[in-house]
Amino acid sequence: MQFTKIWAIVALLCCVLTSYAQEQSTTLKGIIYLGNQPLHGATISINGQKTISDERGAYQFKALKQKTLDVVITAIGAETFNKNLNLTLGTANTHNFTLTKSNKEIDEVEVLGITKVQEVNRQAYNVTAIDATKLYNTTLNIAGALDKVAGVRVRESGGVGSNFNLSLNGFSGEHVRYFVDGVPMDNFGSSFQINNIPINLANRVEVYKGVVPMWLGSDALGGAINIVTDDRFRNFVDASYSYGSFNTHRTAINAAATTKNGLTFQLNAFQNYSDNNYKVTVEAADIYTGAYERDAVVERFHDKYHNESVIAQVGFVDKSFADRLLVGVILGQNYKEIQTGARMRSVFGQWHRRGSTVMPTLKYKKTDIIKGLDLILNANYNLGKEQNIDTVNVRYDWYGTSKPNGTNGERARQHYIYKNNEGLATANLNYRLNDNHSIALSNVFSTFNRKGHDELNPTNATYELPQKTNKNILGLGYTYGVRDVWTTTVFGKLLTQNNESGTQDTTHNRFGYGLASAYYIRPNLQIKASYELTNRMPTPYEMFGDVENQEANGNLRPEKSHNVNLGANYNFSLEEDHRFVVGSSLIYRYASDFIYNRLNNNQSKLVADNREGVETWGADADARYSYKNWLTVGGSITYQYLQNKQKYEPNYSKVSPLYNDQMPNIPYLFGHADASVIFNDFLNKGNTLNVGYNLLYVHEFYLYWPSRGGQKLVVPQQFTHDFNLVYSLADSRYNIGFEAKNVTNAKVYDNFSLQKPGRAFYVNLRYFISK
Repeated sequence: MQFTKIWAIVALLCCVLTSYAQEQSTTLKGIIYLGNQPLHGATISINGQKTISDERGAYQFKALKQKTLDVVITAIGAETFNKNLNLTLGTANTHNFTLTKSNKEIDEVEVLGITKVQEVNRQAYNVTAIDATKLYNTTLNIAGALDKVAGVRVRESGGVGSNFNLSLNGFSGEHVRYFVDGVPMDNFGSSFQINNIPINLANRVEVYKGVVPMWLGSDALGGAINIVTDDRFRNFVDASYSYGSFNTHRTAINAAATTKNGLTFQLNAFQNYSDNNYKVTVEAADIYTGAYERDAVVERFHDKYHNESVIAQVGFVDKSFADRLLVGVILGQNYKEIQTGARMRSVFGQWHRRGSTVMPTLKYKKTDIIKGLDLILNANYNLGKEQNIDTVNVRYDWYGTSKPNGTNGERARQHYIYKNNEGLATANLNYRLNDNHSIALSNVFSTFNRKGHDELNPTNATYELPQKTNKNILGLGYTYGVRDVWTTTVFGKLLTQNNESGTQDTTHNRFGYGLASAYYIRPNLQIKASYELTNRMPTPYEMFGDVENQEANGNLRPEKSHNVNLGANYNFSLEEDHRFVVGSSLIYRYASDFIYNRLNNNQSKLVADNREGVETWGADADARYSYKNWLTVGGSITYQYLQNKQKYEPNYSKVSPLYNDQMPNIPYLFGHADASVIFNDFLNKGNTLNVGYNLLYVHEFYLYWPSRGGQKLVVPQQFTHDFNLVYSLADSRYNIGFEAKNVTNAKVYDNFSLQKPGRAFYVNLRYFISK
């Protein structure tokens, strides 16, 4: 019902749009360049109004009523630009400006604006934004970039293409939601995961810890990751290729072309390939003789992975009927060999999976439909399919030897082909009453309907049972703010979900609410506080399984959590050349019916289950220092304590021995540090050499419940050291990078002691051009 009302509002607004008589005013947009490179941080002044260019050099003025303007542009390292400009009223005006480099020393600069990354970090939410553009010359994917953020720990089950579990202030798995440009990634399929999407696809990555903005339309419990791919340039080509250890190949191509009349074509394509044949230390026994080695060093022999993906869009930008109207398609395919189960005691030699994504997409955005009212619409539907292929009746050992295994396959003999039939539609309305007040309304509807059959056993009635879910999230928010002084947002969310699992048919309704506030004690000192009563519905993969290592549990209950965040950010300079940025946050969570993953009864798969309550206390801090424009040093540290609050266990009358225990298999103390030295005009003017170092640290943590004595086991303390060198020529048009990862060849573990790759080396080539 709520969803129908939203679309009725949208239809009404469209009618208003067609009948609205435009005032004789105009907008002015464009790109600021320094030489042939977009320039961010430039201050543009027009007849007393001022704005700042963002990281892609873009600027915009709205509701201009003057036909003749005096344009003044200033920026660090550039000559002051002056121009008299004539505009056409009643239609959008686009003008690009090119500044020339200045050879003068600048003694004093008035900072009148901030970059988009800085603007995101200034929100009232506990949020950190990563400037992805600074990582384009590396082989990092999105997950690798996130691993450097305070409070974030990316946990993978192996090498390229492996399953991952991102921990955000102690909450992990489906507690954390992922978005691309504010659109949920829930239905993107197995070819699009944050640990196989190259960093070059993003302009920035926003990490929301705890309280999640209402406009994201999510039922996240612990936080959200938003990958922002804003149109960095109207016309550009950005292509890269890397090769490295374990026969790993990565390619990424991003390009766009936009005509003067606003017709635009956009393309993002990438591929990943790896044999993942790194060495691991395991307990191994010969499958025929039974000869046993406790610490056998073997090579992974069945872990090949590759994926190929394309995102293509065509449409219009900066038109009277739309700021952006794009139709497109997302195509992807992947192949994944499965080496182990949920623990390394299980080993496989031929079991594998295939997946594909075929997803038509629609994106629409229009600001000032009527003055102050903005509308964003998105819709997509995934027609792709997945295959689970376990057709060989053998059993393998870690030496690659096999022997017949009856008729049971390697785990459960099948060739299961299925479609999840996932669809999504989102609508966001934002109305700015004036400079201080705004109201926002959002609605997100998603659907899931798994249908499949087993090629080896087509009459199996199990595959005919329903596995369906429909979910709707309606949100309403109000924001009051005084720029650079104080901002507060209050919001509410209504969640409805209907599930069909086998013969069960259930409907859940939940209501949540929250607020977030930020205040500037001084212009460079900000404090934040936020609270949310949030709810999360079980996901289809938790309820129905993933047909690999996640077992189904159709009896899961929705979870609820009280989330509290406190934070502060402070930046300052000493003697101008020494700049510091420091930040810290405190978190508190109390989650009821907490959904977590445990091993199933035979220790071979994971299964989602509820716990009565889990309480979390945590803190994180980060700091960064820079000297002039050639040295940066920074790091972060995170501590989090997750405590089991379930007092009584099923079929056990006494107080549980696990009551008040620390939750197992979750790192509670970890951090990172990095340093970078930049040599400008190295060997030739316009060339840059960047030498960097990165350290990751994870303190030892319990694999099982601490109260279970000898069964608790410990995942050992881990240090990894990475080095990188990037040489950029011709103002970053040509780039070559070298990376050495885990140079000490440390044994690195994550989920249930699954070992990750050791020492590895990579070379990365990148070409970039724009105009």
